[in-house]
Amino acid sequence: MLDTIAYWIFGVGLAFDLLGCIGLVRLPDVYNRAQAATKCVTLGTCMILLATALFGVGRDWPMFVKAMICAAFVLLTSPVGAHAVCRGAYLGGVPLADISVEDVFVDRAEAIRNE
Repeated sequence: MLDTIAYWIFGVGLAFDLLGCIGLVRLPDVYNRAQAATKCVTLGTCMILLATALFGVGRDWPMFVKAMICAAFVLLTSPVGAHAVCRGAYLGGVPLADISVEDVFVDRAEAIRNE
């Protein structure tokens, strides 16, 4: 029963990774692509690691522990890294896509650039 659940979680993780890769190709600018990549990594890869941990329950405890540590590391570092890349790109002057509706960070960015 646990293996069946792990297989389903593994499949959902693969689907998130696939959709994130499609988003990296199809989305218009660095900010949208970073959002797609972050969702891909945090949801897809963490689900794959969770499925790997479930495969280790009762059989291979070191695999369970390693998979959970890796998932915690990914959950902590991926959003922070994407935020840093997007903030650096914005402050560096990388423009938003033409289809962007609103830029609410423009005043704060000017203040940061003038510091």
